[in-house]
Amino acid sequence: MDLQQQKKEREFLYTPNDFARIRQLIYQRAGISLSQSKSDMVYSRLARLLRSAGLRSFADYLDLVENGDGAEWQPFVNALTTNLTSFFREPHHFPLLAEHLEKISLTRPVRLWSCAASTGEEPYSMAMTVVDLYKRHNMPVKILATDLDTNVLEIARRGVYPLEKVEKLPPPLMKRHFLQGSGAQQGFARIRPELQGLIAFRQLNLLSQRWPMQGQFDAIFCRNVMIYFDKATQRRILGMLAAQLRPDGLLFAGHSESFHYATEHFQTCGKTVYRLREPGR
Repeated sequence: MDLQQQKKEREFLYTPNDFARIRQLIYQRAGISLSQSKSDMVYSRLARLLRSAGLRSFADYLDLVENGDGAEWQPFVNALTTNLTSFFREPHHFPLLAEHLEKISLTRPVRLWSCAASTGEEPYSMAMTVVDLYKRHNMPVKILATDLDTNVLEIARRGVYPLEKVEKLPPPLMKRHFLQGSGAQQGFARIRPELQGLIAFRQLNLLSQRWPMQGQFDAIFCRNVMIYFDKATQRRILGMLAAQLRPDGLLFAGHSESFHYATEHFQTCGKTVYRLREPGR
């Protein structure tokens, strides 16, 4: 398609060079490696930002992102971040988490981390698993839930979901962990405050050279996020995750991910579940 034809068919001027710039910027900022096939997806996701800024070309928008006051960076990253999630997604992981936690004495704090928390379904599923295991809320268990995207983190903090998001959950679980809305909130369900109290939501870029967390975790859920990074970035992040995991901790990966190439750090101990490699093995 030549540029004249594109002007007729698209609202904004968008060239191959613009897409190349976007690929470079999102890789530098978030470590996301966009394939050549994502050009149309990128246009559709960023077009609303151009519209909001009153711009007519992607070149002008990218100049604003790169040379502006920094306010455009977060919306740019948020728009290009994929946030597909659901409650108890990849359900085989949660009984394994419960089994792992059963071996830990609550005489010490238990720390869990969801490092791609999205709109909150994963960390809340972890919290429900913990509460159903220990049969109480007042326990020394804390869940850190992080994400790069500030928009989805705000949804996660609110903990309010349309009923279609939760209607497939077992009714007893719904009763234990959700409050069903009425009046203006009819058609929505809210996570119970005592369950929310187990989770701290924070923004974190996994690409950062250093992470601010102190101490190690008993389990880390890093699911369906590494697929957006190239192998070199994956290796670096996996090394950092290994340093954040307790010696007996577990790392949970996504169904389409395999960390078998990171044998210097991890060994498999189940379906998409890893533990630290034992010394000398």
